[in-house]
Amino acid sequence: MPVQRAIGQETRETAIKTDNQEEDITMEILQTELPGVVLLTPRRFADARGFFSENYSKKTLAAQGIDIDFVQDNHSISQDTGTVRGLHFQSPPHAQAKLVRCGQGALYDVAVDVRVGSPTYGKWVGYELSAENGRQLLIPAGFLHGFVTLAPMTEIVYKCSDFYAPECDGAVRWDDPDLAIDWPLSGGTAAISDKDAVAPLMADFNSPFTYA
Repeated sequence: MPVQRAIGQETRETAIKTDNQEEDITMEILQTELPGVVLLTPRRFADARGFFSENYSKKTLAAQGIDIDFVQDNHSISQDTGTVRGLHFQSPPHAQAKLVRCGQGALYDVAVDVRVGSPTYGKWVGYELSAENGRQLLIPAGFLHGFVTLAPMTEIVYKCSDFYAPECDGAVRWDDPDLAIDWPLSGGTAAISDKDAVAPLMADFNSPFTYA
């Protein structure tokens, strides 16, 4: 199946609004160009001491039609800038949706649609998530996920909708030439794991996900 190019431009996001949206909303929710992939920015209430924010609210997301039951939280730290992790997925029956944020530092987070039959199959979006901007990326099941760190000692924290199942763990090459993801690697060299280095290319990938 032919792979289509990137469509991830932050200037082309669409705000998801309720009929009675008030100024004191606790979270901005923007639909990206990949249907289902959503950019969230929790509001921060700041004063001289620092800030408070509500990072996750099942009720707030459900009000926007996002009803995902998250069951596991993961946390990793990458000590060097230019560390790439991905492109990962977990196949059915343990497919995972993810809600990703950055706890410290900064990262460029990427989602790729690999649902067979999807009109956006093979397309990707990418956004900078940082401790400073507080943004989060919601990635449904049926998408590859990966990121590159933009600062040393970057922490990524993310929720998953199913438990880790090693027998369902899979990956696609982060630097696949057909996907042509525009990774912001300032030094030009990525630090990757041995496992990610030998992941298959999209041309050899038999996706277990189907567009519904």
